[in-house]
Amino acid sequence: MWCFDGSSTEQAPGGSSDCLLKPVYICQDPQRKNGYLVMCEVLSPNGTPHPTNGRATIDDDDNDFWFGFEQEYFLWNPATNKPLGFPENGYPAPQGPYYCSVGAKNAFGREIVEEHLDVCLEAGLNVEGINAEVAAGQWEFQIFAKGAKEAGDQIWVARYLLERIGEKYGVSINWHCKPLGSLDWNGSGMHANFSNSALRTAGKKEVYDSICSAFAPVVKEHIEVYGADNHLRLTGKHETQSIDTFSYGVSDRGASIRIPIATVERGWKGWLEDRRPNSAADPYKVASRIIKTVKTVSSN
Repeated sequence: MWCFDGSSTEQAPGGSSDCLLKPVYICQDPQRKNGYLVMCEVLSPNGTPHPTNGRATIDDDDNDFWFGFEQEYFLWNPATNKPLGFPENGYPAPQGPYYCSVGAKNAFGREIVEEHLDVCLEAGLNVEGINAEVAAGQWEFQIFAKGAKEAGDQIWVARYLLERIGEKYGVSINWHCKPLGSLDWNGSGMHANFSNSALRTAGKKEVYDSICSAFAPVVKEHIEVYGADNHLRLTGKHETQSIDTFSYGVSDRGASIRIPIATVERGWKGWLEDRRPNSAADPYKVASRIIKTVKTVSSN
């Protein structure tokens, strides 16, 4: 346990500035000699979780909940204030050829993305994959963990490593969910794939209907922690449901929650995907809210 100046991070006033750091996750830092990265929870001076500490709100001590986050982002050119692949004046060809693309006309910044993948794997992070996304200069990586807290830990460490690699190339990482505004380009999400024992062993559609239906009355509570400015992204277009509407469906990427076809084919044993969290959301808070909602069903 150690402390830092919370006034420098806007987490405490200058007259009472100490905040505590509690190490919770450690991994190798492949870019340093004999170096390590240590993820910490922030505590108030009396040892209680700081108000900004989303990790402490996760009710998953037995790691029954598994999470797979799909982290989207834009590689951003600070000189033009546009994504990589966007000309200084005007726009590239409409989206279509960029998703999972290859070739210099369609894929922009691959050297950054590949280096990030290598570094994450060397650090021991459980990166499941990477891909170019729908818009030019937009990419994604996926991380999975058996345990909500570790899934959040690994997302935050991976974000940090990506930012640090971007520095070397003079490229910033834009985590905003809709950095291109109302233009006809997809926004960025952090889709949350999740399961617990009930979902993994259900064996019947009724269990999935009950759990999905539990999300309907708490749309507001979920949106509050699903990332800033999500109203710009959740419009009902570009593979999203409207922000004030809740729906779920098999293979429906326009729904709030998608039931993967693999779950159905396995006899209703699998997972769900909440498509509403955006790219800048705190994975701890997203997981915490999902767990809370799912447990309302499990406890009945």
